[in-house]
Amino acid sequence: MFLKNAANGDLAQVLHLSEITDPNSTTVTVRFHAGEEAGDPVSIKKSGLTFPSGEALPKCWLDPHYRISF
Repeated sequence: MFLKNAANGDLAQVLHLSEITDPNSTTVTVRFHAGEEAGDPVSIKKSGLTFPSGEALPKCWLDPHYRISF
């Protein structure tokens, strides 16, 4: 799955889909594709990623308490 770094627009390939969909995980391992070759795997915060269209990630992927309203 490819997502976009919200800060600079670089494409990031998510290496483990379970990390991106787990609301208890705040980081995800990605490989940036900003040039001709894929970069080395790095761990970044999920809050800095969006879908390539610019749409935000679903709240259920980011907040473990998304169903609870305080």
